[in-house]
Amino acid sequence: MSRSLKEYEVRPTPDDPALSRTVSGIDHEGREVETVVVTERALTLFLNGREIVTMMTIGDHPDLLAVGFLLNQGMLKADDEIRSIDYDEDVATIVVRTARETNYEEKLKKKVQTSGCAQGTVFGDLIEELEGIELSKSARLKTSWLYGLTKKINTEPSLYLKAGAIHGCVLCHEDRPLIYMEDVGRHNAIDKIAGYMFLNDVSPDDKIFYTTGRLTSEMVIKCVKMRIPILASRSGFTAWGVELAREAGLTLIGRARGKRFVCLSGVERVEFDADAGALEEEDAKHRRKGGEGNGD
Repeated sequence: MSRSLKEYEVRPTPDDPALSRTVSGIDHEGREVETVVVTERALTLFLNGREIVTMMTIGDHPDLLAVGFLLNQGMLKADDEIRSIDYDEDVATIVVRTARETNYEEKLKKKVQTSGCAQGTVFGDLIEELEGIELSKSARLKTSWLYGLTKKINTEPSLYLKAGAIHGCVLCHEDRPLIYMEDVGRHNAIDKIAGYMFLNDVSPDDKIFYTTGRLTSEMVIKCVKMRIPILASRSGFTAWGVELAREAGLTLIGRARGKRFVCLSGVERVEFDADAGALEEEDAKHRRKGGEGNGD
């Protein structure tokens, strides 16, 4: 049975000293300043003794990142048994061992570079796998839920609001944020959520996925592979992202800020139950979170 999650079961930890540091410099007027910057470190992933990839990450939740990456690359199957996950911080490696023998030499040769920052990759046959995935047709997105989510997520203390240069992804149910992950690459943040869902038996059918980053082909592919029927973002779209969403039957909502949003795919799931005219615009303090100019 799928596990029930409370609001913000996992949330950002901007005060964790391992995730950011203070550095000194000068500003545009030549004055000495101190500013907070996020950490970035390498993590090399092994699957059953075979090196798969080296990722750049802020370093939190390495187990979730490793499992989610393997799931979204098709290297870990939904019915696979994970026998162990061993993380060695000193040598920056994580090893996932499964009961099933694996050999992905040919698949590793078919890498396709994607538009995701921090060297996100999607292997060549992932798009073909989308054809056999059916997303829940009964899932719904009420506009009152969307407005509630954007406000809660936008005002939640986060590493982005503290230091910038980072992306956030949130697994939601109705108007409740459940799992909020951040990382230097949005593909890492989404992989952490995929890993959490797999390890904690979380059903995707009634979930909403929210991201601060652009709605690219990579984000659409990963959301569909996770079988989440609704994807929303504060940022805009790419043409291929929209095309893939329409082919997969994914509800795709972008530019969701304050009372405004645009839906370019899966409009049949949207229920207009809120009076947008009665809502206020975002205040200036939080308007920048996930903005188009945020390096995504």
